[in-house]
Amino acid sequence: MQGESTAVRVSEAEGKVETHTQSRTSGSGRATSRSWQYSDHMENIDGYLMKYTNLVTGWQYRFFVLNNEAGVLEYFVNEQSRPQKPRGTLALGGAVISPSDEDSHTFTVNAISGEQYKLRATDAKERQHWVSRLQICTQHHTEAMGKNNASLKARSFSMASQGSANSPLSQRRSTQNAAAFLNISQLSRASSLCSSRRSLLPDHLVDAREMMTQAQGQHKDLIQTIEGLPAAPGLSPLDQDLLMLKATSMATMNCLNDCFHILQLQQVARQRRPPGGPTIEWLEPKLPDLLKNGTSLPSLAAADSKADGGALERVTAESQDCVGALEDINPEDEVEDIFTDQEDDLGAIEEERSVILHLLSQLKLGMDLTRVVLPTFILEKRSLLEMYADFLSHPDLFLAIADGSTPEDRMLRFIKYYLTSFHEARKGAIAKKPYNPIIGETFHCSWRLPCSQFSGTSASRAGLQGGAPESSDFYQVQFVAEQVSHHPPISGFYAECPERRMAVNAHVWTKSKFMGMSIGVSMVGEGCLYLLDHDEEYTFTLPSAYARSILTVPWVELGGKVNVSCVKTGYSAAITFQTKPFYGGKLHRVTAEVKHGPSNAVVCRVQGEWNGQLEFSHVNGDTHTVDVTKLPVSRKWVRPIEQQGPFESRRLWQHVTEALRHKDIEKATEHKRLLEERQRSEERCRVETRTAWRTRYFHSEGDGWVYHNPLWRSVGTDL
Repeated sequence: MQGESTAVRVSEAEGKVETHTQSRTSGSGRATSRSWQYSDHMENIDGYLMKYTNLVTGWQYRFFVLNNEAGVLEYFVNEQSRPQKPRGTLALGGAVISPSDEDSHTFTVNAISGEQYKLRATDAKERQHWVSRLQICTQHHTEAMGKNNASLKARSFSMASQGSANSPLSQRRSTQNAAAFLNISQLSRASSLCSSRRSLLPDHLVDAREMMTQAQGQHKDLIQTIEGLPAAPGLSPLDQDLLMLKATSMATMNCLNDCFHILQLQQVARQRRPPGGPTIEWLEPKLPDLLKNGTSLPSLAAADSKADGGALERVTAESQDCVGALEDINPEDEVEDIFTDQEDDLGAIEEERSVILHLLSQLKLGMDLTRVVLPTFILEKRSLLEMYADFLSHPDLFLAIADGSTPEDRMLRFIKYYLTSFHEARKGAIAKKPYNPIIGETFHCSWRLPCSQFSGTSASRAGLQGGAPESSDFYQVQFVAEQVSHHPPISGFYAECPERRMAVNAHVWTKSKFMGMSIGVSMVGEGCLYLLDHDEEYTFTLPSAYARSILTVPWVELGGKVNVSCVKTGYSAAITFQTKPFYGGKLHRVTAEVKHGPSNAVVCRVQGEWNGQLEFSHVNGDTHTVDVTKLPVSRKWVRPIEQQGPFESRRLWQHVTEALRHKDIEKATEHKRLLEERQRSEERCRVETRTAWRTRYFHSEGDGWVYHNPLWRSVGTDL
């Protein structure tokens, strides 16, 4: 486009803006004379837009056609190929059209299928024209989808309140300027059309529906007011803030309608529930009188109550004597782990959803969930301390770090291990949470790998202090974790392989927050990997975790930026775990850049999914792919429960785990509650007696927690 003249005309009769644009083209045919008119009627439009394809191809001119009758957006290579089959078609029913905040020209079309078009117009006016036409077409076909759907969702968008004219909200609104914000006659018509269905909603949902109807009217008036502004200096319908306000208003209304639909489904499920059906009373079970009086923990009222209660009583009696004492751990007693618990998907069970709704009603946005008791059915069958151990489920990749021949090679090996460790630790994308460890809880395990699997200078190391004898044909990675603090909840974990002269020490403070339809968990803390043969230390942080869609089918994703660095070599890595955008985008994406500090040169880039395929691209052109799902998983070696100490995770939570395996939620809840109440009782006792808690394996050092006898202190670097 070589030149352009623009004339703006305001229609006084309709209060709408008409901007006439005349363009002179260079011969490419990519710009044509057209008249942009902002109005509510649907119209078929076409023209050239730039479409973002991928990182390699970038932006390309394509000819787009909006077909209002079919409700689709099509594109062709150019206008001449329009008679042919389109290169791409996007259904607009249920889609979301969003102006981008990158610049004033870009916008996205996010289809309900998850497909996304990222488009760029010539200027802001052309973008606004396309966005307006697409939004009108989208709204029309979305409403048509709802009318054709006989499910409850169709009714949720069309119900109005009973007696809205006499409600307190209507009386309050009568004092406002209704002409400026709301068309009362439209609301009255909507109310009369839906009065026959009012009995489906209780009073509080009727009020909510009324408020949403009023908000919808305000939203429509807002859009009309903005689009009716004259294109004058200082204020115009193309103002960036006003465009953002329009997009935000529309997204908010869509979210409110979805939330109301969920509440309506829940109400109908509650009405259909048979008498005597499941309730939420078990979420807060009453404590036995003996427990309230501070005496020994009672046994559970069941056929096997004596055995269960006796175990809890013994733990209580021992707890005051073994605080701070090291447990007697003999690696020779460990056996290969036989438990391969698979977590069942939560699904969308109505009885369980009612519990979550009851819980959510007591929470506020941003609220710290540390002290909130979550329902038992969302728990995994393992402690958080054991989850940290599962970060080492690929010990072969962990031990192979020391075999790197150069600092760059060792950093890349560490990044490979780091990025592949989350899949098994998270047990896939199932949205369940591990047990919250009680203070003083510990977990011990190890992994054993054949020496022949490794090479390099570290492979010949054997017979070191705490290691295996020279005749041993396997390497052993030993792991220990301890809950060192309850408020705030802080865990320390440590792993070492003396034969390979490697160790890793980390501390993590888990901070949970309620985020509306999600729960976010920040992993605050730091870890450090020690390679003693190379005198190198690699510090690293951990990403946050998010449980999404907690009212429908929950799922987990990781998000946030983490850093890995080695001060001695100057190599570092910036890793970004990308959360799914609100509209479109892919799940579980992760990217990384490995740089050499002195030159700031990128030596490798990584992209892919942390629970799928990862592609490593080196600066010399070499690439290789790692499929996380196909990596071999090494089983832990753990001592049998009967040989574990009273504060070791599997023995401590054994009754909860067993009840969950048998899907006995009520019994699991009671066992869990007894453990948590015992922890609170002991904490009150320490406060009253002014007795400080003594940790076993970790001690506070600066802002972190360090293992009491780490390899780098017990073994000299000159061995």
